[in-house]
Formats: sequence, C-alpha cells, structure tokens
Amino acid sequence: MKYSALPILCAAMLAAAPAEAQKKPATKPAAKSATAPGKALTTTAGGTKLVEKVTKQPGQLVIPYEKYVLPNGLTLIVSEDHSDPLVHVDVTYHVGSAREEIGKSGFAHFFEHMMFQGSDHVGDQMHFKFVTAAGGTLNGSTNQDRTNYYETLPSNQLETGLWLEADRMGFLLDAVSQKKFEIQRSTVKNERGQNYDNRPYGLAGETVSKALYPYGHPYSWLTIGYLEDLDRSNLDDLKNFFLRWYGPNNATLTVGGDVQPAQVVKLVEKYFGSIKRGPAVAKAKLPAPVLTADRYVSYQDNVRFPMLQMVFPTVPAGHPDDIALTALSDILGGGRTSLLYKNLVKNQKATQASANQRSSELAGQFGITALAFPGKGLDSMEYIVRNTLAEFEKRGVQDEDLQRFKAQAEAQVVNGLASVSGKVSQLAANQTYYNNPNYLTVETKELKALTKADVQRVYDKYIKGKKAVILSVVSKDGKIAPAKPDNFTVDKAGYQAPKNEYAGLKYVKPTDTFDRAKQPAAGANPVVKVPVLYQETLANGLKVVGTKNTEIPAVTMRLTIRGGHRLEQAMPGKAGIAQLTASMLNEGSEKYTSEQFTAALNKLGSRVSVGADDNETIVSVQSLTKNLPATMALLEQRLLHPRFDAQDFARVKKQQVEQIANFANQPAVIADLTYNRLVYGGSNIAGTPVAGTTASVSSLTLEDVKDFYNKYYAPNVSYLVVVGDVDQQALTPQLGFLKNWAKKDVTVPTDMAGVQPDKTTVYFVNKPGAAQSEIRVGYLTDLPYDATGPYYRTTLANYVLGGAFNSRINLNLRENKGYTYGARSGFGSSRYAGPFTASAGVRADATAASVKEFMSEITNYPNGISDEELTFLQASIGQSDALRYETGQQKAGFLARLVEYNLEPSYVQQQSDILKKLTKEDVQASAKKYLPADKMYIVVVGDNKQLPAIQALGYPVVELDVDGKPVAAVAPAAAPAEAAVPAADDKMKMKTEDGGKMKVKTKKGKS
Repeated sequence: MKYSALPILCAAMLAAAPAEAQKKPATKPAAKSATAPGKALTTTAGGTKLVEKVTKQPGQLVIPYEKYVLPNGLTLIVSEDHSDPLVHVDVTYHVGSAREEIGKSGFAHFFEHMMFQGSDHVGDQMHFKFVTAAGGTLNGSTNQDRTNYYETLPSNQLETGLWLEADRMGFLLDAVSQKKFEIQRSTVKNERGQNYDNRPYGLAGETVSKALYPYGHPYSWLTIGYLEDLDRSNLDDLKNFFLRWYGPNNATLTVGGDVQPAQVVKLVEKYFGSIKRGPAVAKAKLPAPVLTADRYVSYQDNVRFPMLQMVFPTVPAGHPDDIALTALSDILGGGRTSLLYKNLVKNQKATQASANQRSSELAGQFGITALAFPGKGLDSMEYIVRNTLAEFEKRGVQDEDLQRFKAQAEAQVVNGLASVSGKVSQLAANQTYYNNPNYLTVETKELKALTKADVQRVYDKYIKGKKAVILSVVSKDGKIAPAKPDNFTVDKAGYQAPKNEYAGLKYVKPTDTFDRAKQPAAGANPVVKVPVLYQETLANGLKVVGTKNTEIPAVTMRLTIRGGHRLEQAMPGKAGIAQLTASMLNEGSEKYTSEQFTAALNKLGSRVSVGADDNETIVSVQSLTKNLPATMALLEQRLLHPRFDAQDFARVKKQQVEQIANFANQPAVIADLTYNRLVYGGSNIAGTPVAGTTASVSSLTLEDVKDFYNKYYAPNVSYLVVVGDVDQQALTPQLGFLKNWAKKDVTVPTDMAGVQPDKTTVYFVNKPGAAQSEIRVGYLTDLPYDATGPYYRTTLANYVLGGAFNSRINLNLRENKGYTYGARSGFGSSRYAGPFTASAGVRADATAASVKEFMSEITNYPNGISDEELTFLQASIGQSDALRYETGQQKAGFLARLVEYNLEPSYVQQQSDILKKLTKEDVQASAKKYLPADKMYIVVVGDNKQLPAIQALGYPVVELDVDGKPVAAVAPAAAPAEAAVPAADDKMKMKTEDGGKMKVKTKKGKS
C-alpha cells in the first residue's frame, strides 16, 4: 500500500492519556451481583465455586457467561459461543503503571515483555512458537490499571492456551536470566523510541501528565516509563514485581468461544489450581488533581502543524458523570457536527480539532486538541477554543445532540461484539474494574437514561470557568510561539513515598501430580465453514456478492471501484486526484450539506465513507440491521449525488496539500516513500504517493474532480460485497438505485515493469537527531497476486524468513540482538506485481549492524530451511483457517478476494493441499528465485552520524534528500568490513504485516 493523505493525529495526540491505555474502562458503578458475594450456586470437587450465571434473553444485548472462583482466588469467566470454531483466552492481572513509584516507572510494561521470555516448562520464545504453530495469534498489553495476555486459537487448541498461561503465572522466575532481562530492556527502549521519541507529538501525553497530576501520582508518567528508570531497574525488581502482583487472586482468566464450560473448569483446575495465592491487593484510590490556575507548558518537536491541547481534570471510570462527559466531548469535538469543527476546521483555522473524555481507574480528564495550519498562532487558537466553550454555554444541549450520541454509542457496542476476542475483552475488563462481567447491561441502561440536563450539568461542574493544563507543541524552527509562556514547574514538596509493597516476598512453586513439561495434545482440527454466498450481476455490470451472518444485528458492505491511484497513470500532472475525489464524496451531497450528511449518519449510528487506494476506490458501509434502509438512502446520496461544493473543495484540497508536506516530518513515511520511488521508478504512478505531490495537488481544480468522478466511477468496473444480518431477498429491493447507475467506458491501466537495480545499493536520507533509523530492503518482483500459483508459494516461503514473530529476521534483530521493536518481511502484490520488502525501525546506533543482519538473513535463506521450520510453517498456516472468517470485515474481505481475482471458494482447499505437500526443496526454490540479495534496494532514513558505519559495509551508498533527489555521490568502502555491533543493552511482541508498498500504521498501545 502507499500513502494517502491520512490524518496525522494519532491516538496519543487526541488526549493527554498514555497511548498504551487501549480500552477505556466502562462507566458507572457496578450493578449488584445476581448472587450474594461468597455464595456459590454450585461447587466442584476441586473447590471451584460457580458464583454467577448470565444467559441471553431474546432481543437483549448481553454476553452470556458463567463466573467461577477457584480456592486460590483466581476468577474464571467462561462464555460459550459456538458461532465460530475458535477460542479466545485472556488473563488480566489487575496491575498497571499505577502500581509503580517514582524512580521505577515503566516497570509494569517492561514486565509484560518478560512474561513472553519462557518459564520452567516453556522455552525462550516458545510461547509465540507454540501459539503460532497452533494456528493462533497472541499478544499482550499494559495500561495504567491492568496488564493482559491473550491468545486466539482454533478451539481444539484450548488446552495448549491454558497450559501456556498457567506456566508463566506459576513457573516464571527460575527461567528469568540476566541476558533475557537485558534484551527485553533493549526492546522496550526501542518501543519508546519508535512510538514516542521518534514520532511527531509522541511526547504530548507525557508532558501533559506531568503537569496535570501531582508529583508522585502514578498517572504523572506514561506506561512506557522513562529510559533512565529502565536503566536503573534490575533483576530483583522484576522478581519482586511478579511476586507482589501476579498472584491468581489478582487475576481474571476469561475463556470464550467454541467451548463447554464444564470442560474449561476442569482444565483450569488442572493447570491453575495448584498455583499459590499471592499477597492481598487493596483497591487503590487517590484524590483527583486540583488546579488553582491554568498551567501552560510547551515543548519543541519535529512537527509541521503546531498543536494546542487543553486538558481539564474530571472523573474516574465508574463515576456517574463519566458518560455525560463523553456525550459532551462528542458535542464539542466529535466530527463535522461539532462546534470545534465549525469554528476551527470548517473555516480553515485548523487542520484538525477534537474533544474527548478519557476515564481511568483513579482519575479522568477531558481534552480538547487542535492542530493549526503552519504559520497560525496558538494564542489565537486558544482564543477560538475558549470562545467555542462560551458558545456552547449560550447554545446548550440540543435534542439532536443526544440522539446522535446515543445512536453512535449503541452501534459501537453492537459492533464490538463481532468477534469472540471483543466479547472476552469486555467481560475481562468489566470484571477487573467493577467485579461485574455483566456491566454491559448497566452501561446500556445508563445510556438510555442520559438526559440533556446531565450533559449541561457536567459542563458546568467540570469545564465552565475551570482551570486546565494548556499544552503547546511547536516546531523546532521557533517561528511559532506557544499559546502563552510556560508558567508551571513540577512541585515535589509534600510528596511522600508509598509504603514498601515488596518486603518479605517468597517464591513458592506449585506442586503437581502431572507432567507440566509435556505440551497438551490437541483435539481434532475443527471444521471450518467457508461462508455460504449468493451472487448476481446487474444489467449495468455491477457484481453483487453476499453472505448472511446473524451473529450481531449489523451489516457490513464494501463497494470496490477498480482503478484508484492507478488511473492517474494516464493523467500526467494529476497525481492525487483519486484521493481528492474520494475526499469530496465524503463531504456533502445534492440533498445534504457536509454537516447535515454527518448528522444524518450519526442519528443512525451508521458509517458511509469513501477512500482511494493504489488500485481502487472503496466505499465502506456499516449499519445496524434496523437502520439499513435509511443507511442505503444515504449511500445513494453519497455515491451518485455528490455535492461538489466549492468551499468544501478549497478546504479539502488545502488539507491534502498540508498533509503531503507533513510526510517529511515522519521518518517511517520518508523511508516508505523513498523506497516506493526506487522500486517503481519515476515513470510508474505507483512510485508516487496516493495523496499526490504538493505540485500536482496544488494544480487540481474542482472541475478536475468532477471530470474524474464522471469518467471513472462506474458500475461495470465495480463490485459490492454484503455481509451481515440481511438475506438476498431482503437486500435486493434496497439496491434499486444501483441498478440505475450508468455504465461507462473505463479502461483500468495495465501493469508496468519496475526498475531493477544492477547491484544492491544503499540509499541514505539524513534525518538529524533521529532516535531510530528506518530501514527498507527489497525490490519489485514480477509476481501479481495469485491464490495457488508462484505468488502464493513465495508467501509460504517467506513465513519462516520474516512472516511470523518467530521468523529468522525478527528473532535475530529483536530477540537476539535487541536492535528493534519488530522486524519483518513479505511479498505484497495485487492485480499488479508488488515488491518483496523487509523492514524495521531500529536503534540509531545499531543502524549499520541491522542492515548487515538483514542482508545476511536474506542472503543465507536460499540455502534452505530445516525440518523443524517446515513443520512450523505447515502447522501454523494450516491451522489458522478458524481465525480467518470470524468477523463481518473478515468475511467481506474473503468475498472481495473471490470477485477481485475471479476465484472459486474452493481455492481455500487448494491452498491447503499445496501447503500439506510443501517440501523444503519447494521453499528453497522460491527463495532462490525471488530473493536476489545482490540486486536489492536498501533505504535507510536516520541521522547522518550513522553514515560512516553504513559505508563500511561495502555497498555503494547514495545520499538522497526527503524528495528522493541525490545529495552527493558517496564512494563505497574498499572492502566489506565488520560493522560495529552494539551491546544488547536496549529490546517484544510485534504484529506481522504483509510485505508490499508501505503505508502508515497507527500503533495503539500493544506491546
């Protein structure tokens, strides 16, 4: 994929809250349990008590479950759901960074990394390997208040998941070594560098937190912590942290999916029952921060858009006012219907503006964020924000405000239940924070009861006339001043160190009557049902493919219009027109202004959005089943009757130009764009960003957009995929407007050959002061997508090299060397041939060493793989089918693939047959043919202090600027030399990505 003009404001910028805090705890106090505390409905022979059972009634929005408590205090929640042959296992420990203290920040998150480093009966890195080989996925995350670990597995692998989680709960410490400790410390440092220090606005949350909370308050630092505190920690700190907080009595084990509760209880008793109870954990409670004056703070960053952030202290999760504050944030800053949008974005004073309420277990905060256009002062931005608050005071809360908020909240809850992992996560979080897994019903009742008066009251109580932290993030050139001079410094007076929680802790291993060293045998592979589909082709050429899925009362639709960015190949000077046209369709229609259209969608809790990509324009639709007819009427307006308003065009065009210019502030984006230019060459439009260039977009007119829409939006080059709670008979009458969509003579461009390098060459782009270096290695293959041919076989071959967490590349660069937070490789193709790409963001001082290791792995891979690696590849991919077709989005993707590549559903079985027959020789043949290590592009974006070590590797080196233009020719070293390899003093889980053209990935806190 390639870069479109995406919003550059990531989750960490939208609020002062830490980016690791992925899921806001639910609001309002917990409802009373159906069973009195301590009273069991039944008790097993092993002493496990069933204390609550919740079943779903018709029409009720409930996640059914049974809740148990083991004698050692472990809470077990089981949710039986046979809709898909998979199971999700989640272990949530009620400990996060809020249990840390001054000088030891980041330890909860660091410890999460250590929990993946093996235990007594599970070897180093084997946790990942066991789960991946079983066809599953896994990860973990830490926020301020909890740490969780989770796996999604085929249902026949349930026992393996429980065995793994129990082993690290009960048998971790003797397997911890100083070497593992140092490597994971390095990985955490790399994570901080990648997601905070080397990312625009990455330190905004940290700066606000220090100013908002008193010195010593555990929310005054980010979950990632400070590097100096990580350097200060030692192995004894880690062991004490485990002993204090990781007891079963401070944990909730939640199992959901294709399981039988009685079987789950029996297995949990076997694997967890002998683990000893840990020290008691008291519920933490701290007073809310009090601001007696506005606190102005600022810092300089490598940003194009100056940022203003205003943060008010509010209420913690579970407070009665939390939901009303969330509604208030939607009215003030929730998109095109909001006051901040009207006063800042609509009139081009800011490129983005938003508001949000974030509540955690100990405190909450209400944040307003605005990004000014370059050259705009932040003092005037603050003035507009304050005037917007005054406007709200006069305007008040309107009926439509509440209607929109409630509809969106309902849709969000419903769509959150689309996957077993989503259901399990809700149950686990609600038990952890409120001792009530069924808290969803409490939230639903409170949402229905919310009134305009509630919203007005919380504004008056927490925002009106109240003091705030006001953060300014300005560029390093000093051209824009902060909103006001800094007036706040941290006051350490009055701080009292917390009591010592770690005295007298002892490690007592469980004793068992069975052999834990033996991995449990898996049951029979579950039968995976490929979705049953219906299809038709309308008279105008539009193909319609669908499948009914009644798991949730919602419908997902995806209309694909072929062409996209590729159409610009025949339009010299018009790069970015596909993206700009899609953006204009997201504005108004003939019947609605942009704001009216958004309001109409929000009242339904629906989404109809248009986006252009490399090879297509995609119209995405999400609707509750009951609102599908009204949503389809809006789809008709958006698709067939765009407004194309001149004022909207001026604003959207300006935003796209500015966002293109902002690419130069992001090292990862610079690396991706430089790499794409090289592999595709200057004559192929694929080497240009989807967003276009500053020059091309600046020259575009509204007539250009109308012309592109009229020529290329056509049914005969399109197909519609429908997945959800609607059958073909009910859907067909609602597609009448699409039957009237006129056919057009559209020719989608054919592929163009790329530019193949004569020899492997390094292209270096200087990014002064970069905390990390971004590396891309690869070339453009001659392989378009196929489901059962050479392309498919190369993706199989790559799996061991760089496609899995336990791949050679990632284990080398991350787990063994500690150079990176994650490294990967992959082949990426569509109807057009795509590149092989290996990539990573690496520690700055490990740049040359990382390049060397990348090339070593790629060079050596054609020598062949081991029997063990082949077995791993076949087991991992072969058992993953259960996870492929679960959600509406996954099913829609599957159906779209069938249409896009003219496939029969049986291709899935054909792939399975190829995989089963795959040999080591097959993998080696693919590697030899498609990994030409001597003819690849190597792109490095980093500080030029790393250049001498890169030159010493012996490759030709070409320096480029951020636009891809040569800076100076650099002669290669006389002979390859050993690059200096740093000590592994810096280092966890990564998400593998497909190879191919790069695009922005926003990270949301998972480690």
